[in-house]
Amino acid sequence: MSADRRVVKVRIGSEEYALRSDRPEEYTRAVAEYVDRALRDVLSAGTIVESHKAAVLAALSIADELFQARRGQGDLAERLEQLAAELTRLLPPAKRSSRATGAFASSGDGT
Repeated sequence: MSADRRVVKVRIGSEEYALRSDRPEEYTRAVAEYVDRALRDVLSAGTIVESHKAAVLAALSIADELFQARRGQGDLAERLEQLAAELTRLLPPAKRSSRATGAFASSGDGT
């Protein structure tokens, strides 16, 4: 455990939690507020009364956001790779080979 962990008191739902974290206090509070907001959204729908069931649904909602963000990040990385390949094809042949071997690597002859 890190020596610079601090305790941050937060409220999620109707419960207070003392969270130990090595992240900045503002970050920890923002994460807790995000979870609290997700929980309130589930509870405001009016169909769930038990807090533990609402917490599970809020967690599922947050996990869905995470999965969607990861998918979007993967799609973006794939598209960037495609664009890089297209740009590489547009380069003169001499530049294409240096890109493949490291465009900024020294050739040893000062070039």
